[in-house]
Amino acid sequence: MTLSSDSRAPSLEWKFSQVFGERAPGEDVQDVDIISAMGFDASGDYLAVGDQGGRVVIFERKDGKHTSNQNQSRAELEQLDFNSTWNPEFKYKTEFQSHEPEFDYLKSLEIEEKINQIRWCATPNGSLFILSTNNKTIKLWKGEGAKVERRPGEGRPRKARVSHPEWAAVDVGIGSVVVTERKVKKVKDMDPYPLVSSENVLLAESSFMTEQDKPSVSNGYHPERMEKMAKSMSPSQDRYVEIADMEDIAHTRCRKVYAHAHDFNINSISTNSDGETFISADDLRINLWNLEISGQCFNIVDMKPSNMEDLTEVITSAEFNPIHCNLFAYGSSRGFIRLVDMRRSALCDHSAIILQDGDSRGLKSFFTEIIASISDVKFSKDGRYILSRDYMNLKLWDMHMDSSPIVTYKIHEHLRPKLCELYDNDCIFDKFACCLSGDGRRFATGSYSNHLRIVSRGVGSEEGITIEASKHPVRKPVLQAAPRARRSSLSNLTRGFYRQGRSH
Repeated sequence: MTLSSDSRAPSLEWKFSQVFGERAPGEDVQDVDIISAMGFDASGDYLAVGDQGGRVVIFERKDGKHTSNQNQSRAELEQLDFNSTWNPEFKYKTEFQSHEPEFDYLKSLEIEEKINQIRWCATPNGSLFILSTNNKTIKLWKGEGAKVERRPGEGRPRKARVSHPEWAAVDVGIGSVVVTERKVKKVKDMDPYPLVSSENVLLAESSFMTEQDKPSVSNGYHPERMEKMAKSMSPSQDRYVEIADMEDIAHTRCRKVYAHAHDFNINSISTNSDGETFISADDLRINLWNLEISGQCFNIVDMKPSNMEDLTEVITSAEFNPIHCNLFAYGSSRGFIRLVDMRRSALCDHSAIILQDGDSRGLKSFFTEIIASISDVKFSKDGRYILSRDYMNLKLWDMHMDSSPIVTYKIHEHLRPKLCELYDNDCIFDKFACCLSGDGRRFATGSYSNHLRIVSRGVGSEEGITIEASKHPVRKPVLQAAPRARRSSLSNLTRGFYRQGRSH
């Protein structure tokens, strides 16, 4: 990716393309149906969407991959008129219940089923693997499908037997879907004595140990045994679904469960370019996992102070470098981005390069550090640049220049006079995600009132363009937000710290 002025991104005209999950007239919005996470796979042919009800819905690009352009050379594609390029369209593929509400009796804590993040795993054989997580438990899912043709002369729907303990979904023609066990909410009890360790032990050592040789540790920090989890997830039974003119039977199964390795709420998961490992981050720790070993992980970052009253900073986001498997970055509530090389030290707390905006070291107000909190970090495709989002700005960083970002886009500058009001109603702690285009020349991030801000490197004004995420972009935005409940994550500790400082 080149960010010179010579390679400017052409201006684009953004138009509405497709909407998923549109409500019927008079249908009320339920909390469990609110989208909480989403992500495309590397090819862009599949889209996974998670909601607050613990479900994951998968959409597939119609006609498979880029079939309309795959037989054309790159030179021919570049000569095509932009306005006549193929508009991708996605169709519903399937859905499954990823997480269910649980209750931790040791901590007297209810764990909600809400999906915090979804990540696709790279696989060489074309299989679909998805990592999904709620506040405490990460799961690896494998999607499978089988082609079934209607029998010649068959005039009535026939029954297909789908055996799977988790879920079953069938694509029956165009736009018709039969799904079993939708919106089933069941509270599960957590095992207070899980039998897995997550200490800094060699992952390879665990792979050579037999079941009898595996130690039973009691450090309060353990993911539970996979067989036990599989039994407790749901009863094993066969299900039957009615189908007609069926094309695909899509089903999935849970391959691994990575549980009980985080004392605090998980905010990020990120897969590594080596295809074998991934990281999970909560407010104070980052763990390194092997995809094939659910019972053990490395703790590579630990920011928990010996006295929790001394806590002034929490981890807000973490992301692997897409090119270099030894590098990852994580943002914090103090506005720092730490770039870590895992080859330097097993514990990466003090071996990181800190990216910090030099302009923020001047005069500070009470709100300066709050609005500097990093809510999301993303690497460019070539792994050299980092895009970060805080409450006010979208910033692009060069890994080779840690003193300041190379460009800053002001997203919420119009809200600066209202910071006091935003603090009182807790909106100042809202988090917004960001993303980069494949060529690294366009960036997008969210805002209030369903607005999406898109900026292009070297094209137009730094404010970019604002699009309303709606079928009817001319409608009037809602100016008054609904009242909200106080958040229950560890970020409340830093929130309390700021509130104490303000009251003095």
